Amino acid sequence: MKMPHTIKTYCPKCKSHTDHEVERVKKKKASELKWGQRRFRRATSGYGGFPRPKPEGREKPTKRVNLRYRCKTCKKAHQRPCFRAKKFELEE
Repeated sequence: MKMPHTIKTYCPKCKSHTDHEVERVKKKKASELKWGQRRFRRATSGYGGFPRPKPEGREKPTKRVNLRYRCKTCKKAHQRPCFRAKKFELEE
């Protein structure tokens, strides 16, 4: 799927349709202090095998695409629910 870098869409801050810059959201590094990660470290530490089986099968055919829309007038950004796409690129 191809998408332009700038689109005209609704801005919840301005409460009107304005030009927005589109950027892809990158996944940030997971925190080591979160409860799920602490539980995972406790389960996998120590003597013995890995407590969970490796995931079977192959990768999914589509990936979720998260986009951030930044308003050009008020500079506020908002996101929409992500969608799935095999290929995604932002074109000039």
